Amino acid sequence: MIVKSAEELQQLPEYKEVLLDLLLQLGDDDFILSFRGSEWLGLCPHIEEDVAYSSITQNTMGHATMYYKLIEEIGEGSADELAHARTEGQRKNAIILEEANGEGSYLDEPKYDWAFAVVRNYLYEVAKKIRLDSLKQSSYVPLANVARSVSREQYYHIKHWEIWFKQLLTSTPEARGKMETQIERIWKDFGGVLSLGPNADKMKDLQLIAGEKELSEKWLAMIESAFEEVGLQLPTSNPGLEAGNGREGTHTEHLTTALATLSEVYNMDRAAAW
Repeated sequence: MIVKSAEELQQLPEYKEVLLDLLLQLGDDDFILSFRGSEWLGLCPHIEEDVAYSSITQNTMGHATMYYKLIEEIGEGSADELAHARTEGQRKNAIILEEANGEGSYLDEPKYDWAFAVVRNYLYEVAKKIRLDSLKQSSYVPLANVARSVSREQYYHIKHWEIWFKQLLTSTPEARGKMETQIERIWKDFGGVLSLGPNADKMKDLQLIAGEKELSEKWLAMIESAFEEVGLQLPTSNPGLEAGNGREGTHTEHLTTALATLSEVYNMDRAAAW
């Protein structure tokens, strides 16, 4: 089945419901990770990284907007409402992506962990690439077109975090130790990124995206290759869901505080045009 437009989609209610779930996952993942990236502005290890990370963060928010616009086109809310007006329970992002960068806050003694940022971003960008490669063949043509557009920037995002990942793991014993600690920590919840939620089988059957197992195996193969280059063994267990599955609406106080900040201006006057 190939669905070429939002108009054609209206005749396929089950297809539309499953597509909406997938689009929310894609948009919400990028939306919250972009926010966490924005909190590093002025706090990165050096000024060149400040510029580079800011650019990646801006791109990622743009990707979230593209997914929200697809949802807007199928009549399920405006992009602004999707970004700012939904509650935590309506969000579909993976829990590990909402986790704060470290102790403190951007305006109050931020003590962020650069190793955490590097590991989270690298593992995520690899997973995102694999999803995009599959989405370029999606049965929903507007989504396939967006995936092709996003992929043009994704190459550079992966390369950026791959360099940081490998350099820190092959530099000093202290740096390697910090990276290994964060790999172990993030691995426990990274299953949330790899999950497609309760509608995973339907997404595959409708050819919206490849199956969860196939995507996870491709991700694991790429990560294993990177680990081997720096002399690391993969964790013995599969990436977990220790804090729960965000695809099912389970979230933490980290998302609550993030959304309060992200939506503060929007909630001052929801009818205003921004």
